[in-house]
Amino acid sequence: MRFHTDAEGWTIAHRRRDGVGPPLLFLNALGSDQSIWDAVIAHLPRGRAVLTCDLPGHGLSPAAPEAPTIEGIARAVLRWLDALDIGLVVPCGLSVGGMIAQGMAAAAPDRCAALVLVCTAPRIGTAARWNDRIARVEHEGMAATAPEILDAWFPPAFRRDRPDDWLGARTMLERVPPAAYAALCAAIRDADLADETAAIAVPTLCIAGNHDASVPPDAVAAMAAAMPDAAAVTLPTGHLPCLEAPEALADAIRTMLPARDGPSTRRAVLGTDHVKRAEAARTDLTGPFQDLITEGAWGAVWASDAITPRERSMLTLALLAAQGNWDEIAMHVRATARTGATPTDVQQAFQHVAVYAGVPRANHALRIARDVLREMDDG
Repeated sequence: MRFHTDAEGWTIAHRRRDGVGPPLLFLNALGSDQSIWDAVIAHLPRGRAVLTCDLPGHGLSPAAPEAPTIEGIARAVLRWLDALDIGLVVPCGLSVGGMIAQGMAAAAPDRCAALVLVCTAPRIGTAARWNDRIARVEHEGMAATAPEILDAWFPPAFRRDRPDDWLGARTMLERVPPAAYAALCAAIRDADLADETAAIAVPTLCIAGNHDASVPPDAVAAMAAAMPDAAAVTLPTGHLPCLEAPEALADAIRTMLPARDGPSTRRAVLGTDHVKRAEAARTDLTGPFQDLITEGAWGAVWASDAITPRERSMLTLALLAAQGNWDEIAMHVRATARTGATPTDVQQAFQHVAVYAGVPRANHALRIARDVLREMDDG
């Protein structure tokens, strides 16, 4: 778990998995934490970049420094992405997380490669409903209110058929401080994003649960119909398909993941400056070869998210050393700064080379790696 505190006093507890493509940014429902996405992430390609976080006052994130609003949380998330040096993401928001995703796409459409809105709408519930929920939570506490909330989250069969999962959800819900829960209720109550959401032109998938008692499927369908580039699907779940049907939800999300091409993958792994230098040296003689490498190595192999970039770094370094391709090793050692491979990973790759391809080659590759890593440490 990592924490980021920005200049305005917002602290976000988050987890990050490096990988290819714009990161999938998962945004949670009211009363939940980022663990609700774990089973979904397990069904996504292992090489796909992923971000999860806890909303204000939920999970390990402290309360917001001011009364939170949907727009304010969306801005805080964008500042957090800036701090991580992440430009493009695919926000996937559930319930209030979906409202925050809508706020992000409305405020910064250039930051969203695509959008996944799960069991959410531009406006959720009525002021009377939220005022009643706030009063009950503040006066009776989370434990007393939890059964009603869980009934809205899950169809009756869920508790009967999956009692451990139901108990886990209840425990997660009851751990939310009443003040933080009530503050986020107020943010939902006061938000109406209908005009902003109708103007979002980012490719969007709207996902409903056909047993959802919190955001009915017709509300999700109406949202999709109002957006310029949105499609709608319905899953056989209640309000939290990430817990009820994580594999089906992951399959739906995968349809919205932008494909990686050779040029963008090459830049992401080798760095923009390296690629610019290579392109500047391009000639009529070398141009077709550059195109072959860009589309073959970077478009067909490195762009795949079947395994992680870290694993590809280790494979590539081991194969280069085993074949004695010394000129390429330094470049790929430098690339580890972007693929997530550590010096220990580099060492282990060459340990395999020593055993399976010969000690002299491994020794020579280690000397190259040592000098490059020292150079990288010196800045």
